[in-house]
Amino acid sequence: MDHIGIAVKSIEEASKFYKDVLGLEITGVEVVEEQKVKTAFIPVGDSEIELLESTSDDGPIAKFIEKRGEGIQHIALQVDDIEKTLEELKQKGIKLIDEVPRYGAGGAKIAFVHPKSTNGVLLELCQRD
Repeated sequence: MDHIGIAVKSIEEASKFYKDVLGLEITGVEVVEEQKVKTAFIPVGDSEIELLESTSDDGPIAKFIEKRGEGIQHIALQVDDIEKTLEELKQKGIKLIDEVPRYGAGGAKIAFVHPKSTNGVLLELCQRD
């Protein structure tokens, strides 16, 4: 597992719990303009928590929070070759949101698998070089 994405209204407010209560540290904050999101990564063991704050009222995180409230938005799995993985999933008839990778936080290549193919879980594939 690469990380768990958590949709929040405010990274500043949400990070207080992780920092002040759990003693965890944010390692970086980044805005990904094309996805209308600001991210903050918090290392936890061999994985990370990614806090996701919308930078726009019409962004995907804002829409998620409007429908479901704050909380887990996606689970990300790390893959070695995202293009190959996407092709294999397509051949198996898996519904994809992204048929080609796009830019993600931290310079990762990412692609999302549709929740209809994953028992309701938004699954992100993540390749970090």
